Amino acid sequence: MNAPVFDLACLGRAAVDLYGEQLGCPLEEVSTFARYLGGSPANTAVGASRLGLRVAMITRVGDEQNGEFVRRTLAREGVDVSQVKTDPARLTALVFLAIRDRDDFPHVFYRDNCADMAMEAAHIDARWMAKCGALLVSGTHLSRPGTRAACERAAGAARRASRRIVLDIDYRPVLWGRARHGEGAARAAASRAATAALRAFLPRCDLVVGTEEEFQVAGGSTKLVTALRNVRKATTALLVVKLGARGCAAFEGAIPARLEAGAIHGGFPVEVFNVLGAGDAFMAGFLARWLRGANLDDCCHSANACGAIVVSRHGCSPAMPSASELTHFLEHGASTPRLREDAALDHVHRATTRRPVETPLHVLAFDHRAQLEAVASAAGQGHQRIAHFKTLVAEAFLRVARGRRGAGVLLDERYGEAILPALTAAGCWIARPVEEPGSNPVAFEHGANEGLAMRAWPASHVAKCLVHFRADDDAAHRETQVEQMRAIAAACASMSRELLIEVISPARRGDGPDVTALALQAIYEAGVRPDWWKLPPAADARAWRAIDAAIERNDALCRGVLVLGMESGDAALGKAFAAASQSKWVRGFAVGRSIFAPAAARWFEGEWSDAQAVHDVAARYRNVIRLWEKETA
Repeated sequence: MNAPVFDLACLGRAAVDLYGEQLGCPLEEVSTFARYLGGSPANTAVGASRLGLRVAMITRVGDEQNGEFVRRTLAREGVDVSQVKTDPARLTALVFLAIRDRDDFPHVFYRDNCADMAMEAAHIDARWMAKCGALLVSGTHLSRPGTRAACERAAGAARRASRRIVLDIDYRPVLWGRARHGEGAARAAASRAATAALRAFLPRCDLVVGTEEEFQVAGGSTKLVTALRNVRKATTALLVVKLGARGCAAFEGAIPARLEAGAIHGGFPVEVFNVLGAGDAFMAGFLARWLRGANLDDCCHSANACGAIVVSRHGCSPAMPSASELTHFLEHGASTPRLREDAALDHVHRATTRRPVETPLHVLAFDHRAQLEAVASAAGQGHQRIAHFKTLVAEAFLRVARGRRGAGVLLDERYGEAILPALTAAGCWIARPVEEPGSNPVAFEHGANEGLAMRAWPASHVAKCLVHFRADDDAAHRETQVEQMRAIAAACASMSRELLIEVISPARRGDGPDVTALALQAIYEAGVRPDWWKLPPAADARAWRAIDAAIERNDALCRGVLVLGMESGDAALGKAFAAASQSKWVRGFAVGRSIFAPAAARWFEGEWSDAQAVHDVAARYRNVIRLWEKETA
């Protein structure tokens, strides 16, 4: 038998979760929602992938934008989507959810005739199943004849290939017709149909995981020990009972007379914020150890930790911990039971679950506002002409960027608002300025509403903040700058948006090569850890060694540094790129005026046509890329 390509395949629900952003109110009072990937097996797939397993998803989605969202989100998380098929006749499922209080999480399922519940046995590729070391089946997919047949075919193929089979009981009474639509949060409701379907599937299983209520349904008894014994009669599988804050109980053999007499594995003392998704994280944490041959204590400890982390956060799939985050939590604990308020843990979570970015980045920066306003005014042109010039720069960028990895732009919305949608659709890396041009201390273009303004941006757009900053600035001035950086960093963190800080340290007599590194150190010491830095083009290798040291001391999870141009010519840029190539943290360049300034001057003066401006900008951008590739090879 060939070694498996995937450690785990997850079969079942894949949907869109719409989480209410207003807390402490009933679902009918929620006014705005955050969209996440949802569905128990899809959540587990994400969680297991983040913990290092090779994971695939088996499901169906609608032939519409929500289906594409599910597919892209899974793929971005490293989950194989070759078996995520498109249903041309049905829609992707939706769930509306709210967080009313610690014990009340109302949600409404929109799953009537949805795509993932239209799976049939014929949709399962039995030969492909042999590629998977284990199969996870969601109990909800045993609720209909068609999906049940699909689960049975997949399990049969897995068993013939000597693969392991895992059942997540995943019992939702409303999805078995045992609760009203408005009772989506209900868990305790007996169902003869569910008991019969689960019991028929149990003999296939190597591992069965569920809550107390779920095992009561699977075992057909309101008494947990009796239910577990009934389940044990049907299967020799390892049984793991999730006990919420108490942790879990695991049974490899006979069920004792009292649950406490079994193998109880204690949980973690954390504040419950949102129980939804905690069970899926538990499953991911358990499987990440169990499928690698860990002992039962280790499996349960990992599972309980993952559940504790997710129960303290908003959302399900986005809250799943990464391997680094789990390690951090297990080794260092948390500074507060409110884990979402632990700055160190939150930083590890955000930094290790960021969207993948191909580097080196070749960024054409044309977010300039004040500079182009000055050029336009000098030429006797109105500022409204700037927007048109930026469309020409964007056209030049796309001429060079199409098919090229790592292409990106820095672009403002003041004059580039009409261009941003096309560049977003092109899939390039995009950062947008938040600072008021020329402000020192830094001020935000939208004032106190900058965070609100960013909520309208696509999730992939990076916030860029330029600060004129020195470590030896006047204390009051420095603190004002720091407070502004803290504010924008907090706003970005609240919406999982990446932050790029551009640091310009005004030159003073006697400056050494470490002036920029000292500025970075002061910003780090203030508690600000941006995802990216954008730094001046130093030609002195000592400057880059000092910058490297500052980053390594303070944030080993930093995305890296982009080298800016500052209107340097080819010779100066070449020297700066060559010196920067010695840095382990430099990830590309972000050059602007060196590329577009000559065209801007001639175009605004009326000396060049649109076509000439586009040609010149494209040629200069292409030349800077070649210069980078030459000096960093």
